[in-house]
Amino acid sequence: MRKITILVPAYNEEAVLYQLHDRLSTVLNTIHSYEFEILFVNDGSKDRTLDIIKELKELDHRISYVDLSRNFGKETAMIAGLDYTTGDAVIIIDADLQDPPELIPEMIYYWEKGYDDVYAKRSSRAGETWLKKWTANSFYSILNKITNVPIQKNTGDFRLLDRRCINALKLLRETQRYTKGMFSWIGYNKKEILFDREPRAAGETKWNYFKLFNLAIEGITSFTTAPLRLSAISGFIVSFVAFCYLILIVAKTLLFGETVQGYPSLMAVILFLGGIQLLSLGIIGEYLGRVFNETKKRPLYFVDEYNNQKITNEEGQPSRRIGVGVRRTDG
Repeated sequence: MRKITILVPAYNEEAVLYQLHDRLSTVLNTIHSYEFEILFVNDGSKDRTLDIIKELKELDHRISYVDLSRNFGKETAMIAGLDYTTGDAVIIIDADLQDPPELIPEMIYYWEKGYDDVYAKRSSRAGETWLKKWTANSFYSILNKITNVPIQKNTGDFRLLDRRCINALKLLRETQRYTKGMFSWIGYNKKEILFDREPRAAGETKWNYFKLFNLAIEGITSFTTAPLRLSAISGFIVSFVAFCYLILIVAKTLLFGETVQGYPSLMAVILFLGGIQLLSLGIIGEYLGRVFNETKKRPLYFVDEYNNQKITNEEGQPSRRIGVGVRRTDG
């Protein structure tokens, strides 16, 4: 019997885990042609998330969990889950129930039809402010115009991935990750299904505008070098205009003479050029910072515990099965 893993990244989700398990169980109990694994990745939660997962594991043999050594962020938690998944396919779903588990049978249906990546697209986004919706739409519009990889709009991580998609994503080990772009980058046969996104069932969102802005920067710098080219083009244009202005000033001085004037215009030009230079240096710095982080070649994550087994570091012998630089131990 083929196996499907339900991958649930969780960070401080104690308020919703019981409800999530109830709804997942209701759906999975109606599907008898597959074996299921529910894999929680506890991303360094500070509340009772891990304790509740362990309680649920005692009640449901399908539950497994990976407890990361600290909070590494959702993007890293997902690759950790993909490293540990044992299914022929994986369905990634958020713990907050904004992604309805009731879509799982439809995802499996299209997977059986031969699709490798069945992703859910939001036709509506309940519980989100107009500002968040506008900024999201604007970001995806800009990103799709400056990158060669078409990024799926109004889609999140809620999707079914075939084993060959899982294996492809496991090969992408960059430390600064934008998984939504990676889903598009790997290609394969994709199928879109629509759903209405619900408000959070309980708890508070972990994504504030600062984190969303950082994620947007990751998305842009991960999949396009257009900002570097824009910086170079802007520098060329400003330099050309400044050179023309220089010729004008010299010609005017030679022909008509010049008294000591123009302090406001001089300061305006200096400040403008300084701003362009600082902006360009900032863009270059973003890419240079990514190069710096990648050259460290640090493991993406460390695992503290896997299904009641403590994990220890094994230097020099990274395990392909469970991620970089970690292995299981008895007990």
